[in-house]
Amino acid sequence: MPEPDSTPREETPSGHLEDVIAMRVRELRLAKGISLAELARLTGMSKAMLSKIENAQTSCSLSSLARLAEALAVPVTALFRGLDAEREAVHTPAGHGAQIARRGSNVGHLYQLLGALRGEHKRLEPLLVTLTEASEVFPLFQHPGTEFLYMLDGVMVYGHGQARYEMRPGDSLVFDGEGSHGPAELVELPIRFLAVTAYAHLA
Repeated sequence: MPEPDSTPREETPSGHLEDVIAMRVRELRLAKGISLAELARLTGMSKAMLSKIENAQTSCSLSSLARLAEALAVPVTALFRGLDAEREAVHTPAGHGAQIARRGSNVGHLYQLLGALRGEHKRLEPLLVTLTEASEVFPLFQHPGTEFLYMLDGVMVYGHGQARYEMRPGDSLVFDGEGSHGPAELVELPIRFLAVTAYAHLA
């Protein structure tokens, strides 16, 4: 039988950390259908102490966090979910993506950047590609990372290495960007597709 809670109570709440732990403990307890009294029995902590934790009125010791995590059958890290600092995000309203120059841009190929994070967090580059005119020579690309294409409008044959894929609205293609790739044949204009390149994260 667990002994009564003996967690030190001299700590006082310092703000966001207690709020996050309070929300997670209550959220997990309710999701598992465990009453406060049952959680007290499982952890050996008093109902009063648990109530303070769920109301962000006290700071938890590491031993208390460990007991809570074990009783709720989750890793201790689950009790800190949501504590991360704010992360960078880029919002690009419709029609406001920056136009970028690429080989082929002067032959009716428009590349519109839909937003990208900078520096070490740059892992994705989303482009909206619009092809409005046929060209005798189609540009071929090679770059690090993995590319994902999603066809929106029109019909084209897309080449990757020696392979050829007919792409219609709703079709998608994932491939290694190191292989030469690009439109091989524009079947039905105008053509629009989403191209997302994922780059490896370098530690």
